[in-house]
Amino acid sequence: MIDDAEEPLFEEGGYDVEDWKRLKPFVGAVATLEDVQAKRAIFALDDTENGRPIDMVLPQPVIWWGDDGEEAAVAVQAEAHETEDGETMEVLGLVTPDGGGAVALLEDVDLVDDSDPVWRELVTAAIGEEDGEEG
Repeated sequence: MIDDAEEPLFEEGGYDVEDWKRLKPFVGAVATLEDVQAKRAIFALDDTENGRPIDMVLPQPVIWWGDDGEEAAVAVQAEAHETEDGETMEVLGLVTPDGGGAVALLEDVDLVDDSDPVWRELVTAAIGEEDGEEG
């Protein structure tokens, strides 16, 4: 379970390249719908089997390769789940710089350090777009 069960992961909104570490990870358990509704977790999967947390350091900066290209995010939740076909999906709960939540497969992200220049540029650009600035 998480340490502060009553505190939401991302109640304060977004983050920048300096304050992303304040995001609280959801670790040590598989998230439930109640965890998602309380904003302690990003996702809860109920149509899979053998859900288990992935042992990784969280929060973790990532570059997410989504449909719209690369995007900066911070992984705050990591779980492995088996599908009906017996395949294992490694799923991450992400927080984007604007404070939004997203779900991605581990294979669709690059784990990076917060000093990674591409990650830093993507975070800064996302914040600039949010403020109406060109980035």
